[in-house]
Amino acid sequence: MSLELMYITNRPDVALAVEEAGIDRVFVDMEYIGKSLRQGGMDTVQSHHTVEDVKNLRKVLKNAKLLVRVNPIHDAFDGCGSSESEIESVIESGADVVMLPYFKTAHEAERFITAVDGRARTCLLVETAEAAENLDGILSVGGIDEIHIGLNDLHLAYKMKFLFELLADGTVEALCRKIRDKGISYGFGGVARVGTGTLPAECILGEHYRLGSDRIILSRAFCDVSKEKDIYSVREKLCSGVADLRQFEESLKDWSDSDYEENRKRLCACVEKIVSMMNTLKG
Repeated sequence: MSLELMYITNRPDVALAVEEAGIDRVFVDMEYIGKSLRQGGMDTVQSHHTVEDVKNLRKVLKNAKLLVRVNPIHDAFDGCGSSESEIESVIESGADVVMLPYFKTAHEAERFITAVDGRARTCLLVETAEAAENLDGILSVGGIDEIHIGLNDLHLAYKMKFLFELLADGTVEALCRKIRDKGISYGFGGVARVGTGTLPAECILGEHYRLGSDRIILSRAFCDVSKEKDIYSVREKLCSGVADLRQFEESLKDWSDSDYEENRKRLCACVEKIVSMMNTLKG
């Protein structure tokens, strides 16, 4: 089975191009509480999407599912409604999947799932050290439809320099094994275009197949809308990128266990080299 692909945008014209390219989910990112503080100075996507964006995309999407990342669990403050009111608004606006970021406890997961109340798929974004280390208890919570392992915040939590160190050191594999044993669908991280990436996209995709992942986020580097001249070039970039990715996936289906092991070793060597270079530059 091919990986389910996700792409972050709040633009209706880009969302239509996403559908045309065969990407499975349009990802609206409403998370902002605490995000700038956690990721300050990093070259990460901080989107500041809104409920209005959810409504606008719902009007145009026909095939792709609409995933909405809300804010971490919170009570009402300074004119901002509670998690429950936020979740209610995105479901009423047409979200097919609601994602909870930056949670730490089973109690937060329970509060989130109770608020969704079966009206959309629930996705937990495991990206804190506390969630990773308490995953056994979290997985006992009923109503979890899927889990995504977020490498950006999780590698910061463990004071790592490069997000894919989590893949090289076995952390992601251990988390995937626990989730798989509970029969819950899962994915992790993001990927650039085949043939590109600081860590080659092919290595990352090989690990997704080895670890039994179901989905992946297409990174900003896959198609940076801000660098494309018009929507036609965005559409061409998305379509060609997805075609290349799907073609590489077909080759992965013929890999042997030894091929996957060689790919894992290659990935570990690449990560070690990248971290070494980062240490040298910092020094």
